[in-house]
Amino acid sequence: MSNWADGRTGDRQDRYGNGAADAEPEGARAMPQIRRTAPPPPRRPAEPAPGYDRAQGPGGGHGGVPGQGGYGDGAAHAAGGHDDGYNTGQVYGRGGPAGPGGHRHGPTGGGPGGRGPRTGATDWRKRLKIGSIAFVVALLAVSAGTYFWADSKVRREVDLGQVKDRPAAGEGTNYLIVGSDSREGLSDSDKKELHTGSADGKRTDSMMIVHTGDNGTTVLSLPRDSYVTIPAFKGKESGKNFPAATHKLNQAYADGGPELLAQTIEFNTGLRIDHYAEIGFGGFRNLVDALGGVEMCLDKPLKDRDSGADFKAGCQELSGAQSLAFVRQRHQEADQDLGRMRNQQKFLNTLANQAASPSTILNPFRLYPVIGSGLDTLIVDKDMELWDLASMFWAMKGATGGDGKQMTVPIASANFPTRSDGVAVKWDTAKAKQLFDQLKKDEKVTVSDK
Repeated sequence: MSNWADGRTGDRQDRYGNGAADAEPEGARAMPQIRRTAPPPPRRPAEPAPGYDRAQGPGGGHGGVPGQGGYGDGAAHAAGGHDDGYNTGQVYGRGGPAGPGGHRHGPTGGGPGGRGPRTGATDWRKRLKIGSIAFVVALLAVSAGTYFWADSKVRREVDLGQVKDRPAAGEGTNYLIVGSDSREGLSDSDKKELHTGSADGKRTDSMMIVHTGDNGTTVLSLPRDSYVTIPAFKGKESGKNFPAATHKLNQAYADGGPELLAQTIEFNTGLRIDHYAEIGFGGFRNLVDALGGVEMCLDKPLKDRDSGADFKAGCQELSGAQSLAFVRQRHQEADQDLGRMRNQQKFLNTLANQAASPSTILNPFRLYPVIGSGLDTLIVDKDMELWDLASMFWAMKGATGGDGKQMTVPIASANFPTRSDGVAVKWDTAKAKQLFDQLKKDEKVTVSDK
């Protein structure tokens, strides 16, 4: 039996490909006796390792190596043929879609030549992101800790809810700030150094209303010797009822404390007091010392035996004890109490600006002692929050810095004789009423204290 296909012989001359006489090969014949296996499917070209590239562009060339195919990316594969994985010498690199001239650009391309960014860049971005998050978390933790620490130091002892016959609330916010002659926390040596004496109880050395609203801040000083009506009240200790009477303003504080003082000011001004803050001798001294002293510039020398003030003319740095003597002295002033209030406003201006300076705010070794010393002896009303305290401070800073108005209640007479209280300060009733009305309506203050 012949193994040749139909129509074929064993003659060598009749075999195609072995010296056939015809110039053209014969047509293909079916050869059923020969079984061919199907060619394997084209293999998927292997993904290049990071940092390598397949050839792109005309002729498969790239970056100055023309006509070379990439790994597993030759002409046979492009035509659907078998990929033998032969590397024809492609220069590898990582890149995105080819741009003009065969250069790659895109999310993974690094510009001409297809060279991508260094892998370290991703790490630095990640580290920067983590570091930023950690910084924000730490800042929030420190801020929260500072808030709760400061809040725990606030002495909320004054209950304005006990004030009777209160006027209706007006526009804006009114803070009553009081400097008392409290000797609380002072030793005998402290009292001697500060020239405070050893009087029992406490009285007011200074009082001011800080009004904040849409028309800026007004700091209004009230002379402690102002001759005003003290409303009827019931004594805290004696329980005795006292009728309304006319006395000096600081008498209200001596008789009924902060609550009666607030009631007396509301009765005589028509302004509702929203918040109360009081600081004594010791707290004032400690606050100034925590700041490292306050620099004051004096037009003339001051010397007062009662307060202990003894200063030369010119600029000088005052310690806490010296600062207290400066704001208390009045006998060297022609108008006594009124002159002292001007010195207090001048000092307050310097103190507020120094306390809010970057050298204090950005220095935790100075900021925390300042906050601590201020809050340790500061007495406020029960509704005063830290936010209210901060608002009050910044309002005072703005007013003393020229963004508001500092003034004294209009005065008709600084030497008004009384029947039982000696010489007192009498307000200019008409101008004072106009001023209080403007503050209550939160209007621009046009009244002058001259």
